[in-house]
Amino acid sequence: MSNAAEFLTEVSIWALPIMFAIILHEVMHGFVALQLGDDTAKRAGRLTLNPLSHIDLFGTVIMPIALLFMHLPVFGYAKPVPVDFGRLRNPRSGMLMVAAAGPLTNIVLAVASSIGMRIAIAHVGGPWGSAIALPLYYMLRASVVINVVLATFNLLPLLPLDGGRVVVSILPLRAARAFSRLEPFGFFILLLLLYTDSVERVINPIINAIARVLL
Repeated sequence: MSNAAEFLTEVSIWALPIMFAIILHEVMHGFVALQLGDDTAKRAGRLTLNPLSHIDLFGTVIMPIALLFMHLPVFGYAKPVPVDFGRLRNPRSGMLMVAAAGPLTNIVLAVASSIGMRIAIAHVGGPWGSAIALPLYYMLRASVVINVVLATFNLLPLLPLDGGRVVVSILPLRAARAFSRLEPFGFFILLLLLYTDSVERVINPIINAIARVLL
């Protein structure tokens, strides 16, 4: 198989799991916010699984494909769902629940995909195994990986990631305000983590430990 054919095969295996993982992650932020009193996401038309409402050209398309092409761990993101934490009935506890909803959704998807993987592989020897069960197995396997990666990275205690929002919601008010001042630098701190051995030493072992259980 040529390199181009191998790359297209990889894209076909990863594309749907990536899009579903990151879109449902964002939708659940808005859905939980709606249950807690903030309808901002609903009014913005973001409580939908329609990919066109959520796709970020770079984060949802270009970056994951580039990472696949470079044989690096696949990661991506959708346009953030708008949430007005001030409109939640209890802004502090509401922020925690809204923030946690995304990573928890990815964990549920990873577990469900792991179960689906085992069902699919058991049918590979059947009449439609190579045509349906085997491709489905590889897609569900990809879903496990991408959802574990998304959940782990988003739970890092760093703003504007979900883990940072969780930290803000549980810190005393004065400490939470001080921590929030780091948000403008969050992206640069994340890049620093990604391009040092912090990923290799801390983040990858967590991802690998969870993945080993589910794969």
